[in-house]
Amino acid sequence: MPEALNESESRFKTLVACTPGLVFQFQLDAKDEIDFIYLSDGCKALLGIEAEALKKSPRQFFKMMDKSDRVLLQENIQASATEFKMLNWEGRVWIEEWQDTKWINLRSTPRKLTNGAIQWEGIMTNITQSKLEKHELEQSRRRLAELSAHLTQVKEEERSRIAREIHDDLGGNLTAIKIGLASILKRIPPDQPLLIEKAKNLEAIVDNTFEAAHRISGDLRPNILELGIVAALEWQAKEFEKQIGISCHFSANKIEAKETQDQAITLFRICQEAMSNIAKYAKAKKVDVALICEPDSLKMTIHDDGIGINPADMLKPNSFGLRGMAERAVALSGDFSIERSSDKGTNIRVILPRYVGNTEK
Repeated sequence: MPEALNESESRFKTLVACTPGLVFQFQLDAKDEIDFIYLSDGCKALLGIEAEALKKSPRQFFKMMDKSDRVLLQENIQASATEFKMLNWEGRVWIEEWQDTKWINLRSTPRKLTNGAIQWEGIMTNITQSKLEKHELEQSRRRLAELSAHLTQVKEEERSRIAREIHDDLGGNLTAIKIGLASILKRIPPDQPLLIEKAKNLEAIVDNTFEAAHRISGDLRPNILELGIVAALEWQAKEFEKQIGISCHFSANKIEAKETQDQAITLFRICQEAMSNIAKYAKAKKVDVALICEPDSLKMTIHDDGIGINPADMLKPNSFGLRGMAERAVALSGDFSIERSSDKGTNIRVILPRYVGNTEK
């Protein structure tokens, strides 16, 4: 029997020695404070304190912690004791000896002893590296989102500039050409039908170019946006119905949304992209667009009764349209979601918080 006990103890020590971290056992004393029953030799490597020293003064463990993390651990311990569930906590500790902060993860399972006391047994591990990597990844994603938002803004500004140039320069030149052609037509003798026909053909080309320039300018920067997002979305719904032949109904709970310029552009472009996708893939017969103006947010929903988006399509690496819509919303601290409707079709939802953006209308 002693040999079996010694062998079991030797096996336990070997397992503990090979465990990357600090193995521990603790109970709560009469004041509901931690009382370490056992601490492995990994205590010094992880916390910078000898195991025996920490056992004698368990409060040091809490004193090392960030205040918010300390409160969270205490709450988790109480919840674990009450609900008898696994304790899983992570937080920051300040290592005085090394003048450094570490992130540690504490995992343990509660066990009720014969005397009714609850004892936790588990392991603490150093997760500093993974936390730093996660932080760097989050920073990288944030910088990427900021870059994407900046590029979107630059693109919209460039679109506005080109639209103005088309309207002012090209429009002015076409007007001058049309006036000149009209003057020439008046001077062509009636007995020169061939010249008159050629001049009228040129005049028709100028008119068609006028229409093309107006259409391109409108695609780049719709003038309707100057009237506000409510008017712009209503116009967009009517144009979609007229050009695509699919019934499209728009509704808004207010006549004016009092949106920022960035919010107006974002909602308009998302709706534009959604309409394009519906026309190409949805096989829908009806589309409903709604704008709900709340004191703290703007909410736009787009619903079609088509075949519904395939969840796999949302994960495709080349789904730039869907990704672009989401990035536009996120750039204004908003929320974007697209999902297959429970009955039929697809639901798109965009929520933008108020007063986020660079330029007020």
